[in-house]
Amino acid sequence: MTELDERKLDPAAALALLDEMAPREPHRLFALKQGDCFAVTDAYGDIRGAGDGFFRDDTRVLSEFRLTVGGRQMSLLGASLSQDNVLFTSNLTNLPIQSAAGRDIPQGAIHIERVRLIWQDRLFERITLSNYSREHSTITISLHFAADFRDMFEVRGSTRPKRGTVHVAKTDKASVLLGYDGLDGLPRLSAISFSLAPDRLSDNRADFLIAVTKRSSRVLYVEVGPGAEETPSRDRFRAAAARARFGMRAKRRHGATVWSSGRVFNDWVERARADVALLTTELPTGPYPYAGIPWFSTAFGRDGVISGLQMLWLNPGLARGVLAFLAEHQATETLPFSDSQPGKIMHETRKGEMTALRELPFGRYYGGVDTTPLYIHLACAYADRTGDMAFIDKLWPSLKAAAEWTEEASRETGFVTYQRAAESGLANQGWKDSFDSVFHADGRMPKGPIALVEVQGYVFAAYRGLAALARRRGEFADAEHWENRAEEMRVAVERDFWMDDLNFYALAIDGDGEPCKVRTSNVGHLLYVGLPQPERVKMVADQLLSASFHSGWGLRTLADDEVFFNPMSYHNGSIWPHDTAICGVGLARYGERDGVVRLMSGTFESAVHFNMRLPELFCGFIRAPGEAPIAYPVACLPQAWSAGSAFMLMQACLGLEVDGWEGELRVTRPRLPIGIDMLTIRHLTVGDKSVDLTFQRVGDRVVAFLADRYEGLVPLIVRT
Repeated sequence: MTELDERKLDPAAALALLDEMAPREPHRLFALKQGDCFAVTDAYGDIRGAGDGFFRDDTRVLSEFRLTVGGRQMSLLGASLSQDNVLFTSNLTNLPIQSAAGRDIPQGAIHIERVRLIWQDRLFERITLSNYSREHSTITISLHFAADFRDMFEVRGSTRPKRGTVHVAKTDKASVLLGYDGLDGLPRLSAISFSLAPDRLSDNRADFLIAVTKRSSRVLYVEVGPGAEETPSRDRFRAAAARARFGMRAKRRHGATVWSSGRVFNDWVERARADVALLTTELPTGPYPYAGIPWFSTAFGRDGVISGLQMLWLNPGLARGVLAFLAEHQATETLPFSDSQPGKIMHETRKGEMTALRELPFGRYYGGVDTTPLYIHLACAYADRTGDMAFIDKLWPSLKAAAEWTEEASRETGFVTYQRAAESGLANQGWKDSFDSVFHADGRMPKGPIALVEVQGYVFAAYRGLAALARRRGEFADAEHWENRAEEMRVAVERDFWMDDLNFYALAIDGDGEPCKVRTSNVGHLLYVGLPQPERVKMVADQLLSASFHSGWGLRTLADDEVFFNPMSYHNGSIWPHDTAICGVGLARYGERDGVVRLMSGTFESAVHFNMRLPELFCGFIRAPGEAPIAYPVACLPQAWSAGSAFMLMQACLGLEVDGWEGELRVTRPRLPIGIDMLTIRHLTVGDKSVDLTFQRVGDRVVAFLADRYEGLVPLIVRT
């Protein structure tokens, strides 16, 4: 029985309820972000208090923000984000309504444009009403608002036995102040201000009677911030928009840019680059890509490292910012509640009320088993890309502490394992951290501590990279030690994880030493770091690129014949673009170029169906002619490592490596994405030089060459 069935409503009320019950699909929501504030709304520009809202420092400071005209929701014409992700615009028109004087106004007579941005903890909105009818009209415009001041974890579903105090709203002539005192002692405020004084103003609604003459427009400006400042106005809106666009332009200037012969492909690349810039927050330690909106708009260790790796060839400054932040927040003590141990790298940080009160451990949480070796791997990759040994020297104490934690974590079994230290922590602590993502082939949950296959690969890469850096520092004993540890790990993984009966590597080894004989995409991460012996790679690659994993849109996280396979699950059969990209780099590493081009093509075509923006994940249904990929209901959008996947796959196709030590560009068996005949990377830094590198399709080959004005400055080595 529906809500309409249970109520006895008059026709007008029924229409209003139907308006409120319009479908809300997450992949059709729109996000804005600046600093530690972000907003998620529907295409109408409305906030309705589900997972959407205006958030500041992990608190929802606006849980409802709906615009109605003549008492009704409007008809949607279209909605979009500007190319730089600064402005959201919704174009609307009226449904049949009555004017304030009771005259009928037909549908489509009034055009409503909502333009919104965020700048310096404030939401700015411009609402323009244009009358295209032949009659003068006075129209009732209503803004419905509320602020529930819920912590992000409450919005995600956590319950609390007690909350702070919500204050009675304070109204002024043209503003209303909503307030809440948290149990952590911090006041949280939302001041909603209007450029026009409302005709009626209550604690949850502002009504404006706006006279719009025929063929004319009227404009209302609204601001929402932590306090009332000056009266909203055209000048304030334009100044905020100009500053926000300038700030975003400055972020997008960092690093090299990509241009190709494909117009739609360029649109995808530009959107991906804009999404990385949108999610990147300037912290005192440098730029850091926040994970994703809405659930993870904060610094995550694993996500930041992988985003840094994805963008490293184009923008090494992002990796440097990630490394500096994580080194500063490295654990120095053992605390079971936060899963911290000396040397361990942070998994997640939060600023909300619940973490401040230690209701949850995520204020600064270290329950990620892979983040520490990945941090070391990123530092080594950054050094190889830039030759920046001065920065590595500053990081060296942190890197050695991380290596010591890694060795200690593997002392008992030879593998780096995890088992949460407190019940409030994460049960699974790899990148697939849902409760059911690690299991045995018969569906049993494994006993801890658990050794994940990809984590051992990250450890192998970390030891190998540290050994190379130690040699450059003249620390030969340490170099030999880490070389030995890397080889020991390689041998152990090949011995204990390989499944002869399946010609694949096991997902994990449990606390009883029993392998989880499940085929998952985690194994592609082993290829990424170059651990497997070549004769086994062909068997793994064939399976990863088969229909069991490859849906046509990307690689599923789980083979389709496993017991928990579900294409609609979070980790057991869905498609994660960053996972597909990492596997793609692994395949390219072993020479599987055709498969990488196919993955690049499927990923690009998925992005086209998702309006050029890859979500955090989507469903793993098999691709069918004429059908689009299926969205996952609550995926983050945008997501940093999904946006970065475009560039990681692109580098794998091009076979491009920047050697910062030798100041060389190396290209191995380059391929271009399907449908692209020419691709240029502009302002690619190699040491202290900047070059333009072009890839051109010539017959059945792809050639690479530097722009004429740069010839002779940087060696370009091409292997075909």
